[in-house]
Amino acid sequence: MPNTEKAIKATYFSIIGNTLLALIKGISGYFGNSYAMIADAIESTADIFSSFLVLFGIKYSNKPADENHPYGHGRAEPLITFLVVGFLITSATVIAYESLHNIGTPHELPKPFTLFVLGAIILWKEISFQIVMKKSIETKSSSLKADAWHHRSDAITSVAAFIGISIALIFGKGYESADDWAALLASFFILYNCYKIFRPALGEIMDEHLYHDLEDEIKKISHTVNGVICIEKCFIRKAGMKYHVDLHVMVDGTISVKEGHDISHILKDTLREKLIELGHVLIHIEPNFESIER
Repeated sequence: MPNTEKAIKATYFSIIGNTLLALIKGISGYFGNSYAMIADAIESTADIFSSFLVLFGIKYSNKPADENHPYGHGRAEPLITFLVVGFLITSATVIAYESLHNIGTPHELPKPFTLFVLGAIILWKEISFQIVMKKSIETKSSSLKADAWHHRSDAITSVAAFIGISIALIFGKGYESADDWAALLASFFILYNCYKIFRPALGEIMDEHLYHDLEDEIKKISHTVNGVICIEKCFIRKAGMKYHVDLHVMVDGTISVKEGHDISHILKDTLREKLIELGHVLIHIEPNFESIER
């Protein structure tokens, strides 16, 4: 299955799951007197919109190259990731604000059934995180990775709510706000995850060199091509699900321009055949005269 199709299916999985969970959390929180679950439902609602953004970003970033975008539209994906981070920050802020407000508001103890609901939600969100994270690694999608961390953030919020409600039920009257404190704590975990999502996307936009394993693989494959003496330089930048590569290749300095040109084409074809995640591969031929001097 092509990477784009894998990413799109994973995003639809997130949208459907988040929609169902937002409804379950909201209804359970309302009837179960749990402000932490209501805050959790708010985050899941934001997750729905962010997943739609991820879907748009994946589809747009995989549009073919055109006259105005010769390298394709891949850079749209980290931009969408920034928007997803914005949704997460907004969710964390709303949860923190509502938690602080509810801490000072007298309310009833949460209902015991909310713990069973939260237990099932935590399990589902962790499974969702593992599924979507696996797809993000397979497809090299930064926005899908952000969507996966959304699931993990949701699981963390639900764990905090579970602990808070448990404390309120165990200790009884006077501990009604325990789940609100739990929701407040969860908001800080969400903000931490925002940084973990934001940092790689920023590196992608800034063409930061973060792909040493891919560089080693490119060099290893290059040395199997007849006529390549060594790789002098290898620069890699990521755009969406593709990696664009600039190579400086050393060849025998006595061969003709055409022979050097042919070597570069064979190398390019070999790399793109064996590493399907590569986009544009630009090869600069460098002459090597060391063997002649000796």
